[in-house]
Amino acid sequence: MTSLEHLAGICPPPSPSAVPVVDWRAVEEAVDFELPGYYKELASRYGPGAFGGFIRIHHPAAPTPWVDLTGPVPAIVRAQMERDQASSAYRPPHDPQLLFPVGVTDNGNYLFWVTDPEDRPDTWRVAVNEARGPRWYTHDGNLTDFLAGVLSGRLAIDLFPTGLLDGGTPFVPSSSPDSSPSPDSSSPPGSGAQEAPRLDPEPPVRTSEVRAWARANGYEVPDRGRVPADVIARWREANQ
Repeated sequence: MTSLEHLAGICPPPSPSAVPVVDWRAVEEAVDFELPGYYKELASRYGPGAFGGFIRIHHPAAPTPWVDLTGPVPAIVRAQMERDQASSAYRPPHDPQLLFPVGVTDNGNYLFWVTDPEDRPDTWRVAVNEARGPRWYTHDGNLTDFLAGVLSGRLAIDLFPTGLLDGGTPFVPSSSPDSSPSPDSSSPPGSGAQEAPRLDPEPPVRTSEVRAWARANGYEVPDRGRVPADVIARWREANQ
């Protein structure tokens, strides 16, 4: 039995007719890296929504930019983690440039892919941060296995509520923008108990355009992979 079959048995997916069709080539161009094959199967089976009514996996057809895989959250969260790594006690256990936010809980925990090695996405582990504190949990398996483990009770994540499974393990599809939380309702990773800053939505960027602008303006950027958050910020400032 695959992890996806196990997950579907625990947390039944919606009808296939209710799941939006995704142009995965366009999505991979937008994020500028190859997505794990299991993630595309997971997203194509479930669509946007909340696993166990609690864990929202980012999806390219999500109703708000805050849970959109191609939205502004990855750059914002990575910039926050880099600030934490440089100046505070709430330092992530992984290089922020290797962490890509792929989900969020209703309590404000972020789920990340640990994108190492970058060219083997199906081997990426999953890391979870404490919503308002310094603790982290790293799962030595993929995202689908993580979801199946949490919702079956096989994985007891002390960063999650103790009564997480008390209400069952339904998948709750997203039906409107109001059904997905925004970062205003929780603290960013590593921010402790401080009030979260207001994050104004920004449109996703085409990294090919950012690379061309960066090189024309003297910045060194890799041919593939993620463009540093500070370069994206400077590109936005120059193109407002």
